[in-house]
Amino acid sequence: MSLYYDAVSVLTTPSSTGGSFKSRIYSSRNLKSSPAQIYALVIEASKWDILLKEVIEAAGILKQEPKLTPLLALLLVHDHLLAKNGIAANANHPLRQAVQRHKTRLKGEFVKARVRRGCASIADLKAAVLREKQAAQGALGISSTAVYPRWVRINNVRTTMEEQLQSTFKAYTRVNSLAELGDKDEAKMYVDPHVPDLVAVAQGVDFTSSPAYKNGQIILQDKASSFPAYLLLGDAEAWSGDLLDGCAAPGNKTTHMASLLAKHAAGRSRIFSMDASKVRSKTLQKMVTAAGADNIVTVLQGQDFLALDPNESRFANVTGLLLDPSCSGSGIVGRDDVPKLTLPAPASTPTGKSQGKKRKRRHDDEEDTHPDIAAPASTSASASATDENEFASATLDPDRLTKLSNLQARIVEHALRFPAATRVTYSTCSIHLIENEAVVSRVLASDVARSRGWRMMRREEQPRGMRVWPHRGVRTESRYGDAEGHGEVAAAAAVDLSDEELDACLRCWAGDEEGLGGFFVAGFVRDEDNVDLTRGAPVSQGMNETEGSDEDEWEGFSD
Repeated sequence: MSLYYDAVSVLTTPSSTGGSFKSRIYSSRNLKSSPAQIYALVIEASKWDILLKEVIEAAGILKQEPKLTPLLALLLVHDHLLAKNGIAANANHPLRQAVQRHKTRLKGEFVKARVRRGCASIADLKAAVLREKQAAQGALGISSTAVYPRWVRINNVRTTMEEQLQSTFKAYTRVNSLAELGDKDEAKMYVDPHVPDLVAVAQGVDFTSSPAYKNGQIILQDKASSFPAYLLLGDAEAWSGDLLDGCAAPGNKTTHMASLLAKHAAGRSRIFSMDASKVRSKTLQKMVTAAGADNIVTVLQGQDFLALDPNESRFANVTGLLLDPSCSGSGIVGRDDVPKLTLPAPASTPTGKSQGKKRKRRHDDEEDTHPDIAAPASTSASASATDENEFASATLDPDRLTKLSNLQARIVEHALRFPAATRVTYSTCSIHLIENEAVVSRVLASDVARSRGWRMMRREEQPRGMRVWPHRGVRTESRYGDAEGHGEVAAAAAVDLSDEELDACLRCWAGDEEGLGGFFVAGFVRDEDNVDLTRGAPVSQGMNETEGSDEDEWEGFSD
């Protein structure tokens, strides 16, 4: 019976870690049941929820069985009616008996629901329920036109694009647009025109059991998350020097840099990769090992990037730095991609009941005390097994955004102090101007940038795929809203960047034809001809650089 308690837990407990819903289940240490069983139960139940709600309410079992919550009842009745082996519990378990006592009524209401829909088979009924769910989403104004495929990056440390086209994707038909992929698990693939060695397949395709995935030959990584490493290294043919990923966990950007180096045999370069969290650093090391990049990457576990001394001898040859620091996560589509279940009405509607509180785990034979309603979340998830940020909110308060922006600017300015550095990329999965173009503007105006000759990587200097990307930086937005003016307009926020500098910034927007969430990336290059001599000698304080930084921290946009 722990299977059902575990499923309720993952549906009702807010996520405090990154990654997709599936990856969080598989990485959880608190679950008693098989992660595969839990995930399968939740996903399958979500496909039938509106019909199960109908059956449970018509049967009236919640009024007669106080041990059953609406969510627990939906999961149990799903397995009772639709699972091959029925409810996964002993015959004498109280919760199984609570459902079994009403098996005749449940079966009868299920048959009635099928007849009402004119379906002769379970397959027909499943298709009919899916159509009803899609129609309901349309009535609520939920877009069904945006395409969110599953993005797959070829790992050149272990294989090549050509090898994968002849093996993993041999049976796949190549299509010319993301829209042609559909949302099922058809064998179709789209080769991305912007990032090398990146393909898209339908969201329903699951590679996690494939040999290529298990052997680290392919990596599931969102397209936008692939921009920073490619912008930094380009084709890597002429790259010289070492690299550093300052905010690296879980590791997709680090392993992407390794892949770009391996593709062009830039074997003399090394990558320093780090994360301040020791727990996340372990994930980072696992990702690096799985990608076969241990000979290229040195993981500095638990290392805070801001605590590094840029003048330390081991970093003397670091010429490129990739920075993807903590951000609001406001651009992530389906970050908390927990299926939103339509639940039967409770026996008595609770008033003011809070959701998402942490609960102590119950033994199998104890009464369930989980919240009744699963936390709502988007049902159109980006295969984003790549979240590297701690916070996710499109409506984060202004003070929090300002604090994040201050931290982000400090991190970028710290990177500009590395003596041999000539190129730096900065990225976020945020839609907010305060975390994106505003950070770029502040960095360019900083003493370290002006005294060391740092400027934007111009559009014409970017790798071809990034150069032709159509969505560029924005100058204004409504106060803490998005760049298209949605939300409250208390005041306008604007940045003082030139047209050329805005054109050097890359943006991604959720809900368009590109199949991505909100994302931002910008590149900085060091140009000695751009040194502002009025700023004095280059700053090289190293670890003491952060002292007193609170005295001149930015306080946000003025009214």
